Order: sequence, then C-alpha cells, then structure tokens
Amino acid sequence: MNALTLPDIAAQASRQALPLEWVGMCGIALPVVIDGQRTAAKADAGVSLDDGEARGIHMSRLYLALEMLEQENLNPALLHRVLQRFLDSHDGLAHSAYLRLHFDLLLKRPALVSPLTGWKRYPLSIEARLKNAMFHVELKIDVPYSSTCPCSAALSRQLIQQQFVEDFANRPLQHADVLAWLGSTQGIVATPHSQRSTAELRLRLDDFLDELPLIALINDAESALGTAVQTAVKRADEQAFALANGQNLMFCEDAARRLNQALRRSPGVNAFHLRVVHAESLHAHDAVAESRWNWEV
Repeated sequence: MNALTLPDIAAQASRQALPLEWVGMCGIALPVVIDGQRTAAKADAGVSLDDGEARGIHMSRLYLALEMLEQENLNPALLHRVLQRFLDSHDGLAHSAYLRLHFDLLLKRPALVSPLTGWKRYPLSIEARLKNAMFHVELKIDVPYSSTCPCSAALSRQLIQQQFVEDFANRPLQHADVLAWLGSTQGIVATPHSQRSTAELRLRLDDFLDELPLIALINDAESALGTAVQTAVKRADEQAFALANGQNLMFCEDAARRLNQALRRSPGVNAFHLRVVHAESLHAHDAVAESRWNWEV
C-alpha cells in the first residue's frame, strides 16, 4: 500500500488574487533570554503575503523559527536572523517579516536609604521589522512613577499659612511652640495630592546596536522623573520618598518635557513617541500629555 501524500492546502491557488500586508499568529507562548535568564513571553509573528495568487502562508514555519529565541540573549542581531528565517521559509511569497514580543521585565531595585531591595515589573514590547532588506527595532516600555500636583501643593501651603496665622496671631512666637505646631495635625492641616503615574515610551532604536539598551533606557527615564515608585521600604525610605515628591512637583506636562529632553540624549535612540498618564486622585479622569521626536505621525 502506497503512503498517501498529505495535502498542502496553503499551496493551492487563491480564488481571489489579492496580496495581504500581514498574515501570521498572535499570542504564541515562548521563553526569551534576557541577561542569561529565561523569561516567559508572548510573540506575534507574521509575514506579508505578496503573492496574491497564493492561498496562504506556512504558519508552522514561523512557529518553528521562533525556537531560535530560546538559545541566546535577546539582541538586534538575533531578531534580524529570526526575521530572515521567516522570509527564507516563504521565498517567493513574502517580502516583509514582522515579530512582536511582549513580556514583563523584572528588575531588582534598591530602596532610597535602607539596604533593602525588591523586584519591580516593567511591561515591555519589542517590535522588529524586516522589509525590503531594511531592518528596524522599536521598544515599548511602561515606567511607573509618582507625581505630586504643584497646584495642590500651593493650595495646601496656603491653608497651612492661614492656620499658622490663626494659631499665633495674638501670642509671642516661641521656637519650641512653633516646632511642636509643625509636627502636629493641628498645624499641617492639608497635604497635596499625588498619584501613581505611568510613562508609556515608544522608542525607535539605531540599526547598528549590538544590544537592546533596556535597563539603560529605564534608568534614564526614572532619573529624569525623579520619583520612581519603590519596592521594599523602611520608614526612612518612605520619608525620603515623601521628600523627593515634595521637591519634585510636576504636572503631566512637566513629566513629558523632562522625558523628551532625557530620551534625546539616550544613546541608541533615534526617534520616540512618549505618553504620560497621571491617574488623578482628585478627579475621576486622568491627566495625559504626549510628546514626539523624529516620529512619523
């Protein structure tokens, strides 16, 4: 008995000759290697279907090519090889290849004052494209931080001044009394509101980079903002955080401008689109600002 040849339906001619810009799979589970450590990720892999006569692509070939990502540290050269494998396995069908990786980057961060450390999660996406021999890599990183409203701080200071006048208007000022007043809830009658905020960074990288500057870019962003959210803390760290917020008042517009200036100086970045979101504690809506540099709208 002769073995039957398994049918290849994708190789059959399409009933409607029409090229497609993107065909592939989304949400593929796989591990990637970051700094020698395996991290769970999801991948969106696809190619263009430029041969309008072809009915479909060979999705299993894309899936198998992703195994390359398990073997070595994630870097631009590896992404380029994976995309080239996509195209080589679809010779004559596709001229463009696409890969998006989504995962959480876990970084161990120190406390502000104490020797404590803790893990912080940074949602991260990497998008690589190979089209007409042109290779591009983009990053999307979410960086959480704290923001204290300048307007709220000014209004709080005014209320404290008014309370000071009421409490000391008709009595001599004594150093001990003022010091006790400053440390009491009677004196500090109002505090400014702050909110957990997020900087959503989309960054286009230079094509010649040997490594993905993930940690360096996060450090640049957090340094520019000045009030990165913390992990494990003691009271001394919490007090230092309160001091940092009090000396670092910012609207969403301030945060966007700071990030713009910092990212322009970041090595390896040739374009970006950033969006900051301040999840208001005063309002039920968010305050948002966006900024671009060399980014095509």
